[in-house]
Amino acid sequence: MEKKILVIGGGGREHALVWKIAQSPLVSKIFCAPGNAGIAHSAECIAIKPTEIQPLADFSERNGIDLTVVGPEVPLVAGIVDEFQRRDLRIIGPKKGAAEIEGNKAFAKRFMERNRIPTAPFMTFSGSYGPEEPERYAKANLPCVIKANGLAAGKGAILCFSENDVSVAIERILVKKEFGDAGNWVVVEEFLEGEEATFKVFTDGLTAIPMPATQDHKPIFDGDKGPNTGGMGAYAPAPIISKELETEIMETIINPAIEGMLYGGRLYEGVLYAGLMITSDGPKVLEFNCRFGDPELQPIILLMESDIVPVLEAIADQRLSEVEIEWSKKTAVCVVMTSGGYPGEYETNKEIRGLDEVAKMEDVVVFHAGTRRDNGRIFTAGGRVLGVTALGNKIPEAVGLAYEAVSKISWEGEYHRTDIAQKALKRSF
Repeated sequence: MEKKILVIGGGGREHALVWKIAQSPLVSKIFCAPGNAGIAHSAECIAIKPTEIQPLADFSERNGIDLTVVGPEVPLVAGIVDEFQRRDLRIIGPKKGAAEIEGNKAFAKRFMERNRIPTAPFMTFSGSYGPEEPERYAKANLPCVIKANGLAAGKGAILCFSENDVSVAIERILVKKEFGDAGNWVVVEEFLEGEEATFKVFTDGLTAIPMPATQDHKPIFDGDKGPNTGGMGAYAPAPIISKELETEIMETIINPAIEGMLYGGRLYEGVLYAGLMITSDGPKVLEFNCRFGDPELQPIILLMESDIVPVLEAIADQRLSEVEIEWSKKTAVCVVMTSGGYPGEYETNKEIRGLDEVAKMEDVVVFHAGTRRDNGRIFTAGGRVLGVTALGNKIPEAVGLAYEAVSKISWEGEYHRTDIAQKALKRSF
C-alpha cells in the first residue's frame, strides 16, 4: 500500500528529507508543515507551524497520514511525539523525556557523567542567583565554553578566552536574556582542544545504524571566525573519522547513550546526533542533539543509496535490526548561502536568480531553507536561504562543483563562506 508521509519543518533539512522520501515507490503523497518554495516541488505545503502540536496531530488524523517525520528540535522537546503516540499515530523522533538530551544541557551533561560518556568537565548555574557566581567560576577556568542551557538554534555556545569574553557571554545569556528562557541556567565547561566532527545514527532505542560522519561549519566567517550560526556548510564523509574511530565512538558514546536512555526509562527513538571534539585523548561529546543536523543532513542524504522510507518505518516499529543501509562511496559537500547580516539582523524578500541554470547541472541539488514563491519567482525568506549540495568522487571534486553552482546563484546582499571542507582538503585522499 502506498503511504502518506507528513514532514514537519520548513528548512533545508526538511527539504532534504522530502527530496529523498519523494524518490520512494512506497509513497503516494507527501505533506510538509509549513514547507518552503523548494519543498513545494515535491510536497503539498500546509500552513501549520512546527510548534502547533495539536493542529498537526489533528491534520494527521483527518488525512490518514501513515508516518510523520519531525525535522526541528523545538516540537520534539515540546512533546510532539508523546501527543502523536497518545493518538496511535506513527511518528519518528524521541519523546519529550528523551529529547531532553538536547533541550536541557545540564541534564545532558549529568547524563553523560552518570553513563561514563567522555565529555568536558563542567558546572551548572541557575540564573536566578545572579551572574556573579558563574562569572567568577568561568574566569577562574579559562579558556572555557559558556552555554545557554536550553534551545538556542545552535547559537547558544560562546567560546571564552579572556575575562572580558566571560563578562560579555554572561551578560548576553543571563542579563540581556539574548536567548530567552534558554538562558535561565548556564553551563560552564572546559574548553576542549582538537577538531570537531558530527556523528549521527538512526536508532529505534535498541539498535543503532551509523550514518557517514560529517563536519559542520558553525562560525559565520572563513577560518571559523565570528559568531556561531545554525551552520554555514557541511561535508561527508569526514576523513577525520576512520573506521577504527567510528567503532570507538559507537562503543564509548553512542551505545552507552542509547542504553543509558533505555535503562533510565527514556527509550530513545529517531536520530541521535553527537557533536564531537576529536582530542588527543580520543573523541569527547560537545553536545547531543535529538534530530538530524542542518546542514549536515544535506550531504548525507545525497550519499544514501537505500530507500529512506523502510528505514523510518523500521524505527517507528522497533525493528531497525532487520534493516541494512547502502551508502555511496562518493563524497558530498553543502555550501549554505545566507542573507547579508545573518546571524544578526538581515533583510528578506530579495529575488533569487540563477536557480534554473543550476537545476541543469548534474550531481548538484539546491536545498531551500528560507525561501518563498510569488508569481513564479523565488524570494529570500530567512537567514539561511539555500544549501547548495554537490556530489563528487573525492572532496576536491565535490567542493569545486558546489562552488561552481554557488557562483551561478545571486541575490542582493547574499553571503556565503568560501572555505567549506578546507579541513578535509588538507587530509590525504
